[in-house]
Amino acid sequence: MKRLAQDCDVEVWPKADPPTPASLRSAAEGVDGLLTLITDRVDRELLAQAPSVRIVSQMAVGYDNIDVAAASERGVLVTNTPGVLTETVADLTFALILGWARRLPEGDRVVREGRWPSWRPAFLLGRNVHGKTLGIVGLGAIGEAVARRAKGFGMRVVYNSRTRKAAAEAELGLEWRSLPELLAESDYVSLHVALTPETKGLIGAAELALMKPDAVLVNTARGGVVDQEALVEALEEETIGGAALDVFAVEPLPPDDPLLMLDNVIVAPHAGSATVETRSDMCDLAVDNLLAFFRGERPPCCVNWRDVRG
Repeated sequence: MKRLAQDCDVEVWPKADPPTPASLRSAAEGVDGLLTLITDRVDRELLAQAPSVRIVSQMAVGYDNIDVAAASERGVLVTNTPGVLTETVADLTFALILGWARRLPEGDRVVREGRWPSWRPAFLLGRNVHGKTLGIVGLGAIGEAVARRAKGFGMRVVYNSRTRKAAAEAELGLEWRSLPELLAESDYVSLHVALTPETKGLIGAAELALMKPDAVLVNTARGGVVDQEALVEALEEETIGGAALDVFAVEPLPPDDPLLMLDNVIVAPHAGSATVETRSDMCDLAVDNLLAFFRGERPPCCVNWRDVRG
């Protein structure tokens, strides 16, 4: 904010919770740019009510909260913050895999609650990670970073992506599979696709039914990629082994959500990029995008530059 304030008049939403849609529309009137979070809905209605807005700088790699098509029609640039959070999200993904495999949340509770018994051969048994098959759905930058970690842990890695990644296959020994093949082969399935109309509900009842009965679904992408009701049913009926989730259909996750009643799930509060270093880098890049635009330059990370500028 200090960097922006050196060159711009800055108005900051004063509350920790996000603005309501009506509050955001009202705040956007008369401003030249918006610095948004994933909780801020920038839709056609907002853009029509705030015709002065010329750039929306999103502090995230994903931007499914922004109607990019409507922005492009109005000549509004949309920017994001890719790259700076790749390794951190990959770290969290692997933390979820390891946490679920070794039952770390449950072990923590056992110790804190004084329920740690004397040593027993069958106490709190988890699952191996090394030697298992990891299926990565979406081999973008984050998916590839997860693959590198998996290879370091001695895992076999298969992947599904819109295009084959020959270089990654050669470097890391990855194997391409169709989505049904990947789901059937994998011990852990990790999702790394953007939320788009094509990927919404990508993992539903039919896809979950293809997974191994002891397989684990890991999601650090977006909650909408998974049919959450179908996932709850699969977990309740134990047609899959479990889930490790950082994102959900509704966030924050309601305290009475059925996912929280299940022992075969571990959850995190959408914390994929939540390190001091990465959030600082995301802030800097979001500001870089705004300042470059206001200097008349092309922002470093623009989603719709060609659609707006040709």
